[in-house]
Amino acid sequence: MQSFQIQDLKDFMKKLLILDTFDTFLVSEVTVTTFATFHVDGSFHTDYFSDAETETLPAEQSGYALWKRVRPFFWELIKGKNTPLSFQIVFRLAPHNVESLIRQSGLSIQPSDVDGLFLNMRYDGSSLNCISGASLRIFTLDKSLDHAWDEMLRRFFKKKEIPVG
Repeated sequence: MQSFQIQDLKDFMKKLLILDTFDTFLVSEVTVTTFATFHVDGSFHTDYFSDAETETLPAEQSGYALWKRVRPFFWELIKGKNTPLSFQIVFRLAPHNVESLIRQSGLSIQPSDVDGLFLNMRYDGSSLNCISGASLRIFTLDKSLDHAWDEMLRRFFKKKEIPVG
């Protein structure tokens, strides 16, 4: 688990809300507090779509909506002259990306043993922290997956030009 302090909040919010920077992440949940508190469960309901539409949604077959689908609703909740009092977004890495990370890192863990790799964003009204997390379906003292996930996030932030401390 690693905590990343966002250094340039304005630029980060542009990348989160306007650009496609985080669009490939799945959404576990979102909570935002403005004049009221709004909670979004990221569970994806394929029954909402026709069979033909469902076939074109491979990333979301894992049971969670993509950020690119949730982002416009989040934007509607926070836009205006006042900044939100707080928000929390819990992203999870798509299963095919979990498999790639395991393969590229040469880890001995099986993708089926990973419940999720998470990126928790917490804004408290003045600062924003991103905290990594890993959840396994098995017990192990091996933290190599956690370290690989933290390193992947460091590279992601650097590639997307997001300064973190």
